[in-house]
Amino acid sequence: MATYLFITFAVTAILGFPIWAVLTTSCFVALTMGSNTPLIVVVQRMFTATDSFPSLAVPLFMVAGNLMETGGISRRLINFCNSILGWLPGGLGMAAILTCMFFAAISGSGPATVAAIGGIMIPEMEKAGYDKAFAAALMAVSGAIGVIIPPSIPMVNFGVVGSVSIATLFAAGFGPGILGGLALMIVTFITAKKNGYGLAVKQKFSIVNVGKEFIKAFWALLMPVIILGGIYGGIFTPTEAAIIATFYAIFLGFFYRTLTLKKLLAALKEASETTCTVMMIVCGATIFCYILSFERFPQMVANLFLTYVDNKYLALLVINIFLVFVGMFMDSSPSIIILTPVFLPVVTAFGVDPVHFGIIMILNLMIGLLTPPVGMVLYVLSKVSSVPFERICKATVPFIIMFYIILQFITYIPQITLALPTWMYGA
Repeated sequence: MATYLFITFAVTAILGFPIWAVLTTSCFVALTMGSNTPLIVVVQRMFTATDSFPSLAVPLFMVAGNLMETGGISRRLINFCNSILGWLPGGLGMAAILTCMFFAAISGSGPATVAAIGGIMIPEMEKAGYDKAFAAALMAVSGAIGVIIPPSIPMVNFGVVGSVSIATLFAAGFGPGILGGLALMIVTFITAKKNGYGLAVKQKFSIVNVGKEFIKAFWALLMPVIILGGIYGGIFTPTEAAIIATFYAIFLGFFYRTLTLKKLLAALKEASETTCTVMMIVCGATIFCYILSFERFPQMVANLFLTYVDNKYLALLVINIFLVFVGMFMDSSPSIIILTPVFLPVVTAFGVDPVHFGIIMILNLMIGLLTPPVGMVLYVLSKVSSVPFERICKATVPFIIMFYIILQFITYIPQITLALPTWMYGA
């Protein structure tokens, strides 16, 4: 059965099928050609995969992100961040990074962050003298941070599949997320100073201006505080936080008078279409994982590792290389659902904390969002900015190198990931 699965997967992927079609077609061929399993079992498992209370957070955070974009909340965040950093060399670029970090702490989605902030910031940076390809690449890597900074949709997926506390994963994402943001700012500062980006716009730091922009953005800035504070304070679950984020985004849109009923319906329609695609991927990936489990593939991988790899550092290195390669070809959601049951038993056998491994896995797949041939965030930015895909890929190289360096720090210094969860939860 596994032979039919992998052959069909390779053929459909090469032919350019959408990822949900690749997964579902592969599973259907494998089950009909290589197994006597009743197809009703497949339907039941697909239903069970989507009938999950924690998984409800995924479409709700998507709705919240869309509403923030259409409601004009992102513009207020940009103005506030620019008032803090805009006077530095590369300040506008660094303000874009900081804005994406704030936005990610609300939407939980990298592509949503890119779409919301990139459409505003790329023209602004171009006016300030930035190379347009560099501006697009900067927005791509900044948006990708959205999958590390909590709340994070991939963290929800990993928590559900790996039976790991989602709140603990959220806490673990703060250290790597902040580290990633600072690293991107350093690269931006050096590049901007070298090439003279931003010299076309002179801006002085003013504490009065910072105060004014803070007041304008106060209710938007309060949103991540409410979401994350409520989760860590035990007031509500991550799923309930997603519901609150959605209603709060609607409230802010009407409060700022930037959200109309027409825009609200359009945002809900877009989120519904995206959710349908994501749920199809989840269903296909769940059956794919079921077939692998039936064929005892996770046990085979674990035994292979335990036979030929004698320490956790080498095991993590091999897994990192594999995940980066997978991220080049597959989106994060199916990758997490399929590969978590395969690799989680391996790393736990070597004594790696599941929360730590979750962050490692998500960071690897985040890099995949920036790497051809899939590079979903790059395609989104190419469409938003009208910059050729190839030029954006070339401009992202310095940032990707920095991400690989950060990946090594996070992989081999677990305290970066686990310090905050240990302090908060004692584990």
